Amino acid sequence: MARLPRLSVPGYPHHIIQRGNNRQPIFSAPADYRLLLDLLDENAKKFDVAVHAYVLMSNHFHLLLTPETQDGVPQMMQAVGRRYVRYFNDAQGRTGTLWEGRYKSTLIQTDRYLMACMAYIDLNPVRAGMVAQAGDYPWSSHGHYIGQKTDRLITPHPLYWALGNTPFAREAAYVELVNAGVSMDQQQALTQATLSGWALGEADFVSELQKKTDRRINKVSAGRPMSVSKKP
Repeated sequence: MARLPRLSVPGYPHHIIQRGNNRQPIFSAPADYRLLLDLLDENAKKFDVAVHAYVLMSNHFHLLLTPETQDGVPQMMQAVGRRYVRYFNDAQGRTGTLWEGRYKSTLIQTDRYLMACMAYIDLNPVRAGMVAQAGDYPWSSHGHYIGQKTDRLITPHPLYWALGNTPFAREAAYVELVNAGVSMDQQQALTQATLSGWALGEADFVSELQKKTDRRINKVSAGRPMSVSKKP
């Protein structure tokens, strides 16, 4: 079966996962993490993609993005991926692939899943047992949102601004949100949707989103025809 084309729709949040091939490490030194962040910053600006959240783990990374154009995310990811692989292979004296195939991605319903996705991303190092609290991990956007650092890569989503009327209020509210954690159902939904490439949201959201793309966006039972409405 031919694989589906990439699902990318302007103005919607995209959750991205990129893994190392065979779960191998994709970073070997702090300079590697910094270089990938620099590449993300450069190409997010170049291709008009807003980066809301990220975490760089030892063998994979997560991004939460909103593109302004249909091709913004794939163009950004291609540019970042190619340049980082050249850099990493040269630094390590290695050749060949670094990534586990294409990056995985999904579109998520903003009001239902965006803040949960941010917390899910922030809590990756905690779930992995690398740190006790999200704020202890240096290679994520969490520090930006709780006032520990200013991260030029980050464009806060309007839902973050709605957490409070002052920086202190927003930071405190976000700390509380992340400390409350993400339910197992939400974790599984975010992971499965991203790995499968199906849009994540309620029926009305999926129906409305389908009108904006010819690409099928959710799984249907075998043998059932599905009509696709084109955006007028």
